[in-house]
Amino acid sequence: MTLHELETPVLVLDRTKMERNIARLRERLLPFGVALRPHAKTNKSADVTARIGAPGSAITVSTLKEAGYFLEHGWTDILYAVGIVPSKLPHVEDLVRRGARMTLLLDNVEAAAAVAAYCRQRGLGVPVLIEIDTDGHRSGVKLEDPLLLEIAAALRGHEGHGAWLAGVLTHAGDSYNCRSAAAIEALAEQERAGAVRAAQRLRAAGHAAPVVSVGSTPTAHFARSLDGVTEVRAGVFVFFDLVMNGIGVCDTSDIALSVLCTVIGHQRDKGWLITDAGWMAMSRDRGTAKQPVDQGYGVVCDIDGKPLADLLMVDANQEHGIVSHRTDPDATPMLPVGTLLRILPNHACATAAQHGAYTVVAGSADIEARWPRFSGW
Repeated sequence: MTLHELETPVLVLDRTKMERNIARLRERLLPFGVALRPHAKTNKSADVTARIGAPGSAITVSTLKEAGYFLEHGWTDILYAVGIVPSKLPHVEDLVRRGARMTLLLDNVEAAAAVAAYCRQRGLGVPVLIEIDTDGHRSGVKLEDPLLLEIAAALRGHEGHGAWLAGVLTHAGDSYNCRSAAAIEALAEQERAGAVRAAQRLRAAGHAAPVVSVGSTPTAHFARSLDGVTEVRAGVFVFFDLVMNGIGVCDTSDIALSVLCTVIGHQRDKGWLITDAGWMAMSRDRGTAKQPVDQGYGVVCDIDGKPLADLLMVDANQEHGIVSHRTDPDATPMLPVGTLLRILPNHACATAAQHGAYTVVAGSADIEARWPRFSGW
């Protein structure tokens, strides 16, 4: 089959672009001698994740449902990179009993004490990372906060027994707000130095803390040093998107994901094309709105994935997308009803989450495969 034969909207994945993106990051990290622990939350697919690393390699997940899915498909070294709460510990135990090496994350004494007590009572050995705040973006412990050592003290296990302190983790989420390569480089160094400093504090207090985990797609691509780091996490690099393009991490030609849609009508007086892909197909993510170039709900391409000059998805209803010229509605080409278009997403994770599978192509309209993916918790 070809894309021309499909009922739209459809999530399209260009395998050749995806594989090029994966190779790019692996080659970039190779000189640093650090492990890549890819974040599978972006793709939520065994078929995609297997192209990054074979089953059995280390991965990162954002839900325990993801952990269970990837365990069933052969991945056992799983970092759950969202702060753990006591109510989820029975689910973690089930995954461990089924063969997963689950690493947990936390940033407070209450969670550390709960995990330690649960593991002690249930006879579990679970590695734990302390989340470090290196950029004020989200969660985590400040580098010099006494809380860091208090959390470490609450984890009373040792390797293989109880809840034991495996190290530290940080995420430079503020890198998404950078506006230049130099700014991303600076934040990457801030991320690295902060995580290493936190690990040094723990080691000075008698904790081994062998793991220093950092990562975001921007900093992974722009870091100039990873001294003291043991692993890098990144997720959206596999597909890229318009937010990554907007901060200079990729070109639009690198974006491997798009949504295939069909022109279903016109509002000629407004300069609108109406398509059958609304926010249910694209998501409501407007991540480029705060960037220098606002890409609306997505950049409009032809059936081959080539951007059409200054055409954006400018608005969205649930099942209707509105396409118009970026600055001059009168310049919008009134493409015939039935025309197939592909929309590049602002946020690959959010757009992919709206669909149940990837329709896989390789630089043409010919369909190679259909790879299932999942959503939810």
